[in-house]
Amino acid sequence: MIKILRTDSENTDFVKLIKSLDEHLAEKHGDDHLFYDQFNKVDQIKHVVVAYENDEAIGCGAIKQYAPDTMEVKRMYTSPVARGKGIATNILTELEIWATELAYEKCILETEKRQVGAIELYKKNGYQIIPNYGQYAEIENSVCFEKEMIHIF
Repeated sequence: MIKILRTDSENTDFVKLIKSLDEHLAEKHGDDHLFYDQFNKVDQIKHVVVAYENDEAIGCGAIKQYAPDTMEVKRMYTSPVARGKGIATNILTELEIWATELAYEKCILETEKRQVGAIELYKKNGYQIIPNYGQYAEIENSVCFEKEMIHIF
């Protein structure tokens, strides 16, 4: 059975999952990873979700305020052994519920064009492609998404 825990960035399971995520991205994307890594610092994130299966941490995600009405989805990851089970959708849904409870109107996010699985996940969950925002505005390898929270329930 999958258990979802709301926590923060000090959660040790979250820290371990993020380490695995960063290792995976560094191996897969080489020098590009250094650029993206500067925007993925997780210290002091107040809204983190960790998914557990049989008391083992298997996935995570976070949201942080981007604008007064907008949360940015960050650090989505599912361990390789847990992929294909809907864990990422469960995590994303919990983050969206949390954003709604906090009275945010939308969530935005960025992923790399090479992250085909992530792009499919976001589209499947109602995210729409938007122009690249903020630090990603001129980055050709980035694709950005948005979802209005008023449409999730």
